[in-house]
Amino acid sequence: MAGMDGFSVFALEGLPEFRAGDDLAGILGDALAGVAEDGDIVAVTSKIVSKAEGRIVAAADREEAITAETVRVVAERPHADGSGTTRIVENRQGLVMAAAGVDASNAPDGHVLLLPEDPDRSARHLAETLRDRLGIRIGVILTDTLGRPWREGQTDAAIGAAGVVVLHELAGTADANGKTLAVTAPAIGDELAAAAELVKGKAAGRPVAVIRGLGHLVTGLDAPGARALIRPSERDMFRRGSREAYADGYAAGLAARDAADPGH
Repeated sequence: MAGMDGFSVFALEGLPEFRAGDDLAGILGDALAGVAEDGDIVAVTSKIVSKAEGRIVAAADREEAITAETVRVVAERPHADGSGTTRIVENRQGLVMAAAGVDASNAPDGHVLLLPEDPDRSARHLAETLRDRLGIRIGVILTDTLGRPWREGQTDAAIGAAGVVVLHELAGTADANGKTLAVTAPAIGDELAAAAELVKGKAAGRPVAVIRGLGHLVTGLDAPGARALIRPSERDMFRRGSREAYADGYAAGLAARDAADPGH
């Protein structure tokens, strides 16, 4: 995959407040007409997709929504002030996130937003519609904010993608010194999402950015989506939180002891 000397990123201005039922693809097509160029990558904050798709519930049901969106609890810890519990979970989309991605930020008062049901499908619909409307190659990524183990702060990552290379496998190729790379695979989708967030911001009302100059990353719509960035469970060395892993090991040890010596 050829490289480029540089690229640019700019936020798309003048977008409305999105609501359930809005034609998001049509609105973005109007905003991009006369602006977008062949090979552009459009980074769309997942919250506006969630709004347009009606993925919104009352804030009073937030804990129920988190539970409903959870398929596996990775770790949980009570708040120091006793106000509740922080849950890191795997959600229906296969993402490991705090609170399953259920979020009150940039949601209407009294409500919280759920992630799109199928972010790759949503991205593919946007990419297809924009390509048809504009007559150029457009890639789309849906972005959301994630924390990282062992790192403070958060960064945007790609949770949906269409028509964009999201993972560049370099294993087996040589570096500049001729050494064979063993596991290197840049997460391009996440790098694009993080770059776009620098101009979108969290509270600036600019939920869409255009990344230009990386047309070599734009592909056909049959390319793998952002789900390709999710590590398979058999390769996940940190599938359980440390407290949960300890509790499981302790319980297994007690069970083994009881089985070996019932009358201990």
